[in-house]
Amino acid sequence: MTMPTTRPRFWLTAIVAVLLASCSGPAPDPDAEPASDGSGRDVGVQLFEWTWDAIARECTDHLGPAGYAWVLTSPPQEHITGEPWWTSYQPVSYRVESRLGTREQFAAMVRTCHDAGVDVWADAVLNHMTGLDEGGVGWAGSSFEHYTYPGIWTPDDFHHCGLTDGDDISSYLDADEVQTCELVNLADLDTASPHVHSTLTAYLQDLLSLGVDGFRIDAAKHMAPADVAAVLEPLPAGTGIAQEVIRGSNEPISPEQYTGNGQVYEFTYAKELMGVLAGSPGLALDLGSASARYVPSPDAVVFVDNHDTERNGSTLSYRDADYALANVLMLAGSYGTPQVYSGYAFDDTDAGPAQDASGAVLDATCPAEPGPEAQREAGDWVCQHRWPAVAGMVGWRGVVGDAPVVDAWSEGDAVAFGRGERGFVVVNAGDDAQAIDVATSLADGDYCDVLAAGCDASTVADGRIRLTVPAHTARAYDVAHRG
Repeated sequence: MTMPTTRPRFWLTAIVAVLLASCSGPAPDPDAEPASDGSGRDVGVQLFEWTWDAIARECTDHLGPAGYAWVLTSPPQEHITGEPWWTSYQPVSYRVESRLGTREQFAAMVRTCHDAGVDVWADAVLNHMTGLDEGGVGWAGSSFEHYTYPGIWTPDDFHHCGLTDGDDISSYLDADEVQTCELVNLADLDTASPHVHSTLTAYLQDLLSLGVDGFRIDAAKHMAPADVAAVLEPLPAGTGIAQEVIRGSNEPISPEQYTGNGQVYEFTYAKELMGVLAGSPGLALDLGSASARYVPSPDAVVFVDNHDTERNGSTLSYRDADYALANVLMLAGSYGTPQVYSGYAFDDTDAGPAQDASGAVLDATCPAEPGPEAQREAGDWVCQHRWPAVAGMVGWRGVVGDAPVVDAWSEGDAVAFGRGERGFVVVNAGDDAQAIDVATSLADGDYCDVLAAGCDASTVADGRIRLTVPAHTARAYDVAHRG
């Protein structure tokens, strides 16, 4: 992306607004210590199309040590065969056998991640089955037709909405179409049916029996909130839920309708964060204010991008110059529960990950020095969750916990703020270096930049921090990393 040489000042005001608007709590505690109550260990990471064996190793070697709280896997159920990534989102059966690994490998991965202190969430495809009119045979050998899945579903178990030509959704302004017609020909389950409820619940319970801690509910918007509730109600208390409900302008279906079932992904955050960092002159955002449409912070899972949005261009992606800075701002703020994304490079938006001759996905391998500057070709794993600016902020967030946002400041293309007396962050999204001389609630002393290799220390003296931040970079300091 080509960055403009100047940006309007409103984007800085917007960042400060979202940070302050989402914050509430007491004044900074003069005796504040690094968070030890778990309030800062809330960051998830979506390891898109990573195999179960690769996730297990990553939990032990990187996710646990970095402070990630949970990992979201790709769908584990049997799916159609084929190279594209979206084959994983066309279920054939609810057997835990996929091109990412076997049931035994999945269960072993969950145990390994738990041993590393990382919870495991699974992407659950409940709304639909396949989109293949001719049917076929799934990854694990299960035969199927478009509306017949032996031993699971018959044609009576599917919606046939009769509202549009071909039964496909044509208007998102019609709630009945969105929730009973087909999404791009995907066989749409009649999720109001008790039989469908019980079958889907049984699948989720099977994953729970393997140790899964929570679920991303794919395409939740295409199921009525009451139908989602009926599937989830029998699950144990404490099961994590994050529902995919994409907010659309003037649409009758909104994320707020689903918060009774659990958290929702707040797509508005990701889309508006992209606008803020791009500095579009025509964009007038007030992130986090009453004029923006956001669910309350406890109900929101926030993200910079995911596997859909990095392909459709509705958010930033690894290709964008300020992608790392967007992650810094997300992880530094107090709105929502953050989810980092980590996928693979692509030129074709349909392209799947690297696979062997049988179609099994190859284990992810990260570059020796992952980061925005790493050279990559299509199919290479980007490993955003290991980028120093991202992994460093995950640890920083673990230190600051739920401390309130304080000492907000902005000038030019830079913004700075603290989290109580536990941490301080500076982001410079401009094209020029920015001199910083600002007040901070950190105690006087030397602090290491947690986003840098080694200890690149800055000094707080007389309650102020003075430093120069290069263009398109950030600095972050916390009380657990003193110089």
